[in-house]
Parts: sequence; C-alpha cells; structure tokens
Amino acid sequence: MAMTQTASPAANTGQRAALLGAAATLVLAVALFAGARFGLLLAIGLGFGIVLEGLRFGFAGPWRAMILRRDPAGILAQLVAIAIVAVVAIPLLASHPGELTGAHAPVGFAMLGGAFVFGAAMQVVLGCGSGTLVNAGSGNPVSLVALPFFAIGSFAGASHLLWWTDLGTAPVVVFRGAGGLVVTLALLAGVAGIVWWRAAPEHRKLPVRRLWIAAVVVALLALANLAVAGQPWGVVYGLGLWAAKGAVALGIDVTASPFWAAPGNADRLAASVLTDVTSLTNIGIIAGAALVAAWRGGLAQALPSYPARAWICTIIAGFLLGYTSRLAFGCNVGAFFSGISTGSLHGWAWFAAAFAGAVLGVRLRPLAGLEARP
Repeated sequence: MAMTQTASPAANTGQRAALLGAAATLVLAVALFAGARFGLLLAIGLGFGIVLEGLRFGFAGPWRAMILRRDPAGILAQLVAIAIVAVVAIPLLASHPGELTGAHAPVGFAMLGGAFVFGAAMQVVLGCGSGTLVNAGSGNPVSLVALPFFAIGSFAGASHLLWWTDLGTAPVVVFRGAGGLVVTLALLAGVAGIVWWRAAPEHRKLPVRRLWIAAVVVALLALANLAVAGQPWGVVYGLGLWAAKGAVALGIDVTASPFWAAPGNADRLAASVLTDVTSLTNIGIIAGAALVAAWRGGLAQALPSYPARAWICTIIAGFLLGYTSRLAFGCNVGAFFSGISTGSLHGWAWFAAAFAGAVLGVRLRPLAGLEARP
C-alpha cells in the first residue's frame, strides 16, 4: 500500500519563511524603484489581503448569510469597521481639506441602477470588488475567470460614465465635521438595530471574536490607506486602469473617452502601475490572499464541475461587476465602506440599492448553475 508523505515541520517552517521573505522582498522592491510611499501602500494592501482571507472577513458572504439564514454577524462586523473609520476619518477630513479627500459622489439614476446590478452580480460569483481579488489570489477558479472581465467592465464603464451621469444626478451631499460624524454613527447604529431585529432567533448574537479582530484591523488598515494615499480605500479604479493600459498596449486610442482623456487619468495611464495607489493595494490584496492560501497549503483549488452556462454567467457577471461599479462610483469598498465612513450620502444609497440587488442575485446563482438549487 502506498504511503502518503507529508511535509516535515522543518520543511513547513522553511516554506513559510520563504513566503514571508518573498512578501517583504516585493514591498522592498517597490519602495526602492517607486518610492517609500508606494512600498508602504503595497504593504497596506498585503495587510488587507491577509486579514480578508485569513480571518474570513468579507462583504458578499455576510450579505448572503443575512438574506438566506438571517445571520447578521458578518454585517454587524462590517458596520463596526465602518464606524471605527468614521470616528477618525470624518474629523480628519475636516481638519485637512487640502491634503485628504473622501469617497464622495452624487446620487443619481445610473448610480442607483449600477449599485443594484452590482449587488446581484456579486452574489452570482460570490465576490464583490475586494472579494473577487481575495478569491482570485487564493486560487478560486470562478474568481480567476471573473477578475479579468471585472477589469474590462470597469474600463468600459469608466469610458461611458459621463453619458450615464448625464441622465441625472443630485448634488453631492456629505456629512461633515462633528455633526456629520454624529449623523453617520446614528445611521450605522440604526442599520445595526434593524439587522439585529430581522435576525433569526438562533443567530441573534454578537459576532465571534475572529470578526471583531478583523473589523478592527481592517479599519486600521483603511485609516492607514487614507493617511498614506491621501484618499480612502478603493478597488474599482485600479482594475479599470489595468484594462485601459492593456487597451493602449494593443494600440487602442482610449483618449476618445472624456474620462480617460482627463488630465489626471491620462497621467496615470502614462505612469507606472506601481505609482497608482489603488493598483498597489489591489496587487497587495491578491498577494496577501495568495500568501495565506499558500501558508495553509491550499493555493491550488480543483476546477468545479459546473455546466457551461455557469462559466458563461461568471464571465457576464464579472463584466457587470466592473461596469456597474463604475456607474455606482465604487463597490462594497469604495462606495459602501469608504463612502459611508467618510460621510458621503451616496454610500448609504449604494448600500440600499446593492442589498436589494443581492436579494435577487442570491436567487439567480442556482439558476446560473453555480450551485445546487435549495
């Protein structure tokens, strides 16, 4: 009978030391070639990836748990993390208006529609913006398929953004200063109360310690991102920029779009991806998740035996995630997490529309062939 060989403790220690060394080398290389600030941003991204994968803190999964089982733990942890960031970020933005910017955007028809479709699509592939990065980094086949189409969709959505916003948007509304912080915390408490009230009796309990730790660490990393990058944590722009750079490499004139022709965006297209703050944290999230998965010995995942329509739906959902998140001015990170934590009303509108879409998406996933129907 064949004997199954397992790695010795010494071998495991050596492999894990090599993983940590590779991560440190990557950060150091970026710091040397692009600058210390950019190396630090990559390190922050690595932290996000390690926490999101290592402590299983996410967005799509907890929303699904609330919709299907009325389990509020994950959403409550999200609200706690947002509250922690808001307590620091809203006063900080008020005291440093020229140095720091918030995730502020207008509420509009395209924004609400985009958030709704995004909420549905993220439940089809079980990953939002950060979730798709994390799952792809850990070797999830569905997210590995969805991610490039997410980037293409983000590029296309940005290219068409001005047409969509011309359909109608309201003025940007921001809750600022001490009063804005009180309003934001009161709204967060109100949503937490509603979630608790709607929870099933058997799930009406506080989040486990893992989620408390994750909420605090994610909040600290988000604040570090704000301080170092000068802007809140985001995901979608970086993905669209990668696709835009790919289009330029293929000889496509992306400056035909007013979005990509705008001075700031044109400058980023011409510059190295290692000097784009959102790209760096995205790369860090993928690498951090891969590090955790490799640490656990489970980086390679078996290809699931889904029907062809499941993979077609994955491609469509991936594209829609990118396209609609651009119209909605962000995903669960850039709009929901960072929007609300920096006082933007659009973050609340995004949350309501995306959660409604998630209710639909939970029901679409079995029809797409991505799981057995309940």
